[in-house]
Amino acid sequence: MDGDRSGASGNDNSLDSEGNDRKSKLENAVLSWSKGVLKDQRKAGSGDRIDHGSSTGKFPALRRRKHIFVIAVDSDSNEDLLDAIRKVFEAVEKERIEGFIGFILSTYMTISEIQSFLVSGGLNANDFDAFICNSGSDLFYSTINPEDGPFVIDFYYHSHIEYRWGGEGLRKTLVRWAGLVTDKMEGNEEHIVTVAEHLSTDYCYTFEVKNAGRVPPVKELRKSLRIQALRCNVIYCRNGTRINVIPVLASRSQALRYLYVRWGIDLSKMVVFVGDSGDTDYEGLLGGVHKSIILKGICCNTSNQLLANRNYPLSDVMPVDSPNILQTSQDCTSTDVRESLENLLKS
Repeated sequence: MDGDRSGASGNDNSLDSEGNDRKSKLENAVLSWSKGVLKDQRKAGSGDRIDHGSSTGKFPALRRRKHIFVIAVDSDSNEDLLDAIRKVFEAVEKERIEGFIGFILSTYMTISEIQSFLVSGGLNANDFDAFICNSGSDLFYSTINPEDGPFVIDFYYHSHIEYRWGGEGLRKTLVRWAGLVTDKMEGNEEHIVTVAEHLSTDYCYTFEVKNAGRVPPVKELRKSLRIQALRCNVIYCRNGTRINVIPVLASRSQALRYLYVRWGIDLSKMVVFVGDSGDTDYEGLLGGVHKSIILKGICCNTSNQLLANRNYPLSDVMPVDSPNILQTSQDCTSTDVRESLENLLKS
């Protein structure tokens, strides 16, 4: 036994050395990661520092809320969206002022479009704690630090969704596809789908649609991209007049799960407000641990073409008898919203 042990001592040393090397590399990796986190936190401004006195982080404010309300109403009219926001705000005005409830705006719009929408509607960026933009490919937080501007982007969310993102190769393929979608009914080949460079971001390629009735179904586009080993989410937005192409791991519902993973937000304390219908990712916002309220009479003019472009029929994915989903009365008021919330949250 002693002889074997001494004879194998050289191997043990080599194994110990290899183990120490691995341990050293792991420690260095963790140290580098932590330095990066601290560096990004300093960049995010003083709002990202931890308040040890209250044991609660000042940034984002989501972590301090008792409930999180997500307004994910899809409409081709900003007036309808603004009306829905005001009804929800009025329904919980007291709790909103006291800071018990935080709000998230979830939409197909870019952050610059959201800023213009807030200004035109007389709203402030700080009325919301977070903004899920570009159909779920970007995540921003509101901040009161003037040096950072009204919004701070979450770069860690991008690392969460960038798996197998096609990048420039995907963009070129989509541009070629858009050039092939033409209207030949009147003898002239007018392009129906055009690239919207001013609306596109690194993780969202946006196209504007002139005639939604002439655009191929989303299933055909997705199938064509997968044949070329390009996996992504294709979302038909704004009643079919816009197309957002985002990473396959990105979506508005995925962004909510990310908030749970990163900030520990209790999904059972989250309420998602949607309209009668919406973009082709609408069904992903219904069901699950969180609760949902359907605002009847809002976004009820969705075209049949957009409904046909869904992944699944709404009747197959919307559990009408679920205790986590309630519908308001037609053309609801803030009082109706309040009653629905009381019935939903007490269950």
